[in-house]
Amino acid sequence: VQLQASGGGLVQAGGSLRLSCAASGGSFTSYAVGWFRQAPGKEREFVAAISSRGLNTYYADSVRGRFTISRDNAKNTVYLQMNSLKPEDTAVYYCAAKRSWTKVIITSAYDYWGQGTLVTVSS
Repeated sequence: VQLQASGGGLVQAGGSLRLSCAASGGSFTSYAVGWFRQAPGKEREFVAAISSRGLNTYYADSVRGRFTISRDNAKNTVYLQMNSLKPEDTAVYYCAAKRSWTKVIITSAYDYWGQGTLVTVSS
């Protein structure tokens, strides 16, 4: 499975962005998808995950209530709607895929990764 993340950019605090993760080369509906982010000088951290058919979602405490993960399996795409953005949300955002809905917050549990997309939130 190949993943392509897009949608990053520069936004003011309080603004919104929608990231997309487009998949190709595999049975997309078999995979749970997670979003992670990595700020300069920090470790990559979990943001949100969605199960293969979209029935289950899970969020990091830091984004719950502000970010929404969703998927359109007909388009082989997962989205991350980010609202009420804060400067501390500034990071490179990555999407990743795994076959099971277990250990979704664990970076090393994912089998496939896309390249990152940079989100910068100015104060």
